Amino acid sequence: MCRLIIARGRFEATAILDAALSMSTGVTALDDVPTRVHPNGWGAVWRTDDGALAAHRDHRAFVDSRESAGLEDLRTDMLAVHVRHATLPEKTGLRFAHPLERLDDFGPWYFMHNGFLPTVYQRLGLSASAFDSAEYFDYLLPHGQWELDVESTLRRLREIPPGGTSGNALLLNPRRAYVVHWTIPEAPYQDYFTLRRLRLPEADIIASEPVPALAAAEHWEALPPATIIDLPFTTGHERSIRRAA
Repeated sequence: MCRLIIARGRFEATAILDAALSMSTGVTALDDVPTRVHPNGWGAVWRTDDGALAAHRDHRAFVDSRESAGLEDLRTDMLAVHVRHATLPEKTGLRFAHPLERLDDFGPWYFMHNGFLPTVYQRLGLSASAFDSAEYFDYLLPHGQWELDVESTLRRLREIPPGGTSGNALLLNPRRAYVVHWTIPEAPYQDYFTLRRLRLPEADIIASEPVPALAAAEHWEALPPATIIDLPFTTGHERSIRRAA
């Protein structure tokens, strides 16, 4: 299980990093949750001055390695952070740290996942699961695809065999970010897997938990189930929000 946050617009990177730290150490955790602390590595993706994406990964706990990343003075209009709690103890180390990365013809895709989907490998025709998040990345975004089709993606999510919890994810390329908000309807701890959105005058923030240091809880809007949000970087405005029927 993991925690995610993405900010787009005008914001202080340190505030977003502080929010990720609060989520990783359980400061902002809800009362009834399966996991409060997320110490098994972390990663970040951000936009550079020339519109490219840069990334950082670390196998250590965020609280122990944040300063060594050199992101405190980062100036960017998009920053996403992932802090991880490994569902399976053997799936730890830098190999399993997010963001996962894929290089397609037009450029890179970065991927961050919160949840556990141990059956998604079956949809890829594999004999067993090696790393559910990597398999989910391949399933959610077939190779060579440079945009995420909302309706077909929601259909594919519903076709994942029973088992597991959530498919909440961030997919980022140099043109846009997609926020996938989807949890298996029968999974426990639905509130734990509900993403929240904070709309500020100059920034748009989506996170796994309300972060009081950014705004009081009543200002965080819970995303509806089965929602995919498309956040293009070119216009600075959200292009569309689509939901399942």
